[in-house]
Amino acid sequence: MTHVIAVDLGAESGRVARVVFDGARLEAETVHRFPNTPAELRGTWYWDVLRLWNDISTGIEQASAGAAGIGIDTWGVDYALLDRNGDLLANPVHYRDARTEGMLEWVFERVPRREVFERTGIQFIILNTLYQLGSMVRANSPVLEHAATLLTLPDLFNYWLTGAKSCEFTHVTTTQMFNPRLGDWDRDLLARVGIPTDILTPIIQPGTQKGVYNGIPVFASASHDTGSAVVAVPTTTKNYAYLSSGTWSLIGVEIDTPVISDESYAANVTNEGGAYGTYRLLKNIMGLWIAQQCRATWAAAGREYSYDDLVALAHEAEPFRSLIDVDDGVFMPPGDMPARIRAFCQRTGQPIPETDGQVIRAVYESLALKYRHYIDQFEVISGQSIDRLHIIGGGVQNRLLCQMTADSLGREVIAGPVEATLLGNGIVQLIAVGELGSISEAREVLSRIITTQTYEPKHHAAWTEAFARFMPLLTTL
Repeated sequence: MTHVIAVDLGAESGRVARVVFDGARLEAETVHRFPNTPAELRGTWYWDVLRLWNDISTGIEQASAGAAGIGIDTWGVDYALLDRNGDLLANPVHYRDARTEGMLEWVFERVPRREVFERTGIQFIILNTLYQLGSMVRANSPVLEHAATLLTLPDLFNYWLTGAKSCEFTHVTTTQMFNPRLGDWDRDLLARVGIPTDILTPIIQPGTQKGVYNGIPVFASASHDTGSAVVAVPTTTKNYAYLSSGTWSLIGVEIDTPVISDESYAANVTNEGGAYGTYRLLKNIMGLWIAQQCRATWAAAGREYSYDDLVALAHEAEPFRSLIDVDDGVFMPPGDMPARIRAFCQRTGQPIPETDGQVIRAVYESLALKYRHYIDQFEVISGQSIDRLHIIGGGVQNRLLCQMTADSLGREVIAGPVEATLLGNGIVQLIAVGELGSISEAREVLSRIITTQTYEPKHHAAWTEAFARFMPLLTTL
């Protein structure tokens, strides 16, 4: 029996787990779970990376006996800046911070929008690293002026574990600063925006050993959490799409080379790096973030709901009463989502949700309809037929949303595993140490041992009618 340590940091919480493989069984056993609570200071939102480091260290200590490796994955786009001595200059700023307001237009004045996509193949979304760093250039940031090294967030923690300064491929591709044709940072693009290029580090591939921590090898996992999650899709065939469902919904298909075309540009989809020579043609959709913020708003008002309670409320509410574009910019910052949903419905001439159940049903139905919009587009853009959708991650536990998705798509939906990110993180390490031969082998093992739930379409005709009402509401691509 072999086990590796998988550290997975999400926007709400983190966990450290043992991923165990005995030749037949492959499973993740969480040993330490902890909150990830951003901090606000003088109007700026930061990640509390020192607290996260303390929890990572605690979890690794609990799982270290006999471990064959350590790997870290996190959400995308965020980064840290070090000074010339290798010390952290400032806490990393949260991707939802308001400093990037207006930055797309600011960047496009320096590099045309179409050229940015042609160089990177990445969708335009205000939280991308390109616009975060651009905001520092625009503000003449002294932190950027004194920076000697840029590290993506997982590689900040890898640096603290090993002392190695490098950035892993799958996370780098989320920055909109990587040129897949060059296979490297696009230094010309960055220089034209005013971002210093001497702070960039070498880019390494998933499975590369970065160093050693307390006698345990430290590997670059597929360190973007979606990259790790897709590794653990339990499929043995190719005609599928995936949905990594959590705070963000990341929906797409696995391809061998990026699709940078007029069609992918018009659809504003993205080509993020995957493990072992693959790319993920996908779309970032706002996801369960809106539901999480609704829950927090209601809790502050004295109405405490579990996530199961929210599903029950939505189940009892009237279908298709009100719909929203989940990617409208009003839903990006933290805050009173129920009020923003009501305002969106009023602005678009729809019935205004009056109950909590009507609000949360609008969120779930709108997510399922947005999934259909992009699945239809991915078939055209990629040239691959899509027979079914695999849902992985925490959203698997929302059975109502899974059934809504099957009904909306008119396709079979297979839900599971919940712990895809941890498993994928561990699989890359197990391949690196020789316990697994390939992703295909790992997926074949998972397809035999992982318990999944299959959802068949039941009401596709009604959802098709709702889809026709939904499309004119879209304010963003």
